[in-house]
Amino acid sequence: MNTDLDWTALSANLDADGFAVTPPLLGARACAAIAALWPESPRFRSRVVMARHAYGEGEYQYFAYPLPEPIAALRQALYPPLAAIANRWMERMGEARRFPTDLASWLKQCHDAGQRRPTPLLLRYEAGGYNRLHQDLYGEYVFPLQLTLLLSRPEDFAGGEFVLVEGRPRAQSIPRVVPLAQGQAVIFAVNRRPVAGTRGYFRATMRHGVSRIASGRRSTLGIIFHDAA
Repeated sequence: MNTDLDWTALSANLDADGFAVTPPLLGARACAAIAALWPESPRFRSRVVMARHAYGEGEYQYFAYPLPEPIAALRQALYPPLAAIANRWMERMGEARRFPTDLASWLKQCHDAGQRRPTPLLLRYEAGGYNRLHQDLYGEYVFPLQLTLLLSRPEDFAGGEFVLVEGRPRAQSIPRVVPLAQGQAVIFAVNRRPVAGTRGYFRATMRHGVSRIASGRRSTLGIIFHDAA
């Protein structure tokens, strides 16, 4: 597992674009091992068939506590530098909430507010699968950054691009397609981010999704830092 990252560069990219791509965080064997957890139902608290809810075509499963390694380790290690970025964003957007420096303290706030269900998830798309644009909001307590890590090899599927769409006041939306290598992650804004304007910072709205899979199978790991109600 690689968590020795250039946070100066990642922070600059997040500030500029609302997303940043990491170097590989996990090797091929670790990616394959996480993807292989799919049939182990005791590992998960719930399974969602996306078509039943008009979310798209595909399936995902939320992990149960305790989270498997290295998922718990990634969530633990990535939270502190992301909390520093999140607090800067809150200040720029004029919001009062600030995030503690360690994950345990943040999760205690979530759990005390009734948000106790873990949110890291394993997603699987077959040919024809896709994910509509959405935001991962599970209650009042929302950490403003999350990540998606590609477990599959890019050559194992066609299509299935990770898509971000940013909406700005009185302007048309900005789409971005983010290619990933196996083990790489895209860190991105959950629902909104600060953007520098002529009169200070304004809020841009962010949504994300996955384009239609043309062939093969695409598996990803999602790490969200707030738990669900």
